[in-house]
Amino acid sequence: MATILLPVVVFVTAFHGSATQYLPLNNQDITYARRHAIDNITVVTVDDLRQLGVPRLKKPVRDYYESGADQEQTMSENVAAFKRLRLRYRVLNTAHRRVLATTLLRHPVAMPVGIAPSAMQKMAHPDGEIGTARASQAFGTVMILSTLSSISIENVRRGAPHALLWLQLYVFKNRSVTIELIRRAERAGYAALVLTVDTPAWGQRIVDVRNAFNIPKGITIANFHNSMYDHFDVTNGSGLTKYTNDFFDQSLTWDDVTWLKRITRLPIVLKGIITAEDALIAIARGANAILVSNHGGRQLDGSPSTIEALPEIVAAVQGRLEVYLDSGVRTGTDVIKALALGARAVFVGRPALWGLAYNGTSGVMKMLDIFRTEIDRALTLMGRRSVHDLQRQDVVRQEHYGRL
Repeated sequence: MATILLPVVVFVTAFHGSATQYLPLNNQDITYARRHAIDNITVVTVDDLRQLGVPRLKKPVRDYYESGADQEQTMSENVAAFKRLRLRYRVLNTAHRRVLATTLLRHPVAMPVGIAPSAMQKMAHPDGEIGTARASQAFGTVMILSTLSSISIENVRRGAPHALLWLQLYVFKNRSVTIELIRRAERAGYAALVLTVDTPAWGQRIVDVRNAFNIPKGITIANFHNSMYDHFDVTNGSGLTKYTNDFFDQSLTWDDVTWLKRITRLPIVLKGIITAEDALIAIARGANAILVSNHGGRQLDGSPSTIEALPEIVAAVQGRLEVYLDSGVRTGTDVIKALALGARAVFVGRPALWGLAYNGTSGVMKMLDIFRTEIDRALTLMGRRSVHDLQRQDVVRQEHYGRL
């Protein structure tokens, strides 16, 4: 029997003119979609994925993924700062076909949106990191696998044999553990290492402490089988933070970047830089790229949003290495703004988890399809033929139009 779909997308047309806009899903839409397990057809925006996916998570997991540090000011600002930017578009310059493709560390990708590292993705859906990797493979983009993944380096590669994969790396106090992770990534064909540099201590995620966050039963930190790590999945009272504090080396210095360069031929991306000063040191130490990131607002509350930090870093590096951005990207126009301000690509974390929670691999594919569609549409409306045609003057702060 055919399924009758209720209208989930509501159109509103202005009395004068024919401008059409999407309204967010309402409670009736969301309830209907959940009850009938509607696949993707109800989803128009990344925020739809959030509304449909997040409620499927158990509360401690939902809070773990969705929370930020302390008062969550930085987490909120990551999103809000994009909304304070305005796009200056050009007219009568429409291309019939737009070019979204670019290269990242010389590897071709079909779109300038990659998937940022997120821990323990099987907490969101049984497909876990394999589902995310398969989605990125299908869309010809890059996925960064977390050191704290719930599926191992090797099994993610087996699940997505043709995906462009990078490994996010923490440096362990026991350097032999770090070296072994790198060797495993090299053998599995990972194309870069992404060193997280903004964790000299873990930010206080208040809800995790209040929830006494536990890794759910059946979920493991799959890259570690030694009994030394057995207690990762029995922590409580946000004990995960305690144990990672015990094993991760939180006294890293720039000398450790030099050490990494010495022990591997893989390119090194430094994730967590938000100042021009550190960007210049990164160049001097041989980094191949910078990922402008504040850990999704999960580390130092009160730090700047990444889109606000981006321009000074781009100005400092002057094209000597690639600059990427994560944190707060929710729409195709957010991507356009970041690219115009000098990012070569953006990475998304929570949107991928929302897609995964909503519908596994298919949900992540839907998330990437939304971004691809929105970027293509925005390029058309901007009068640009390629993501490489975007320029700094295409973006201004909202105050630019408040001077009259």
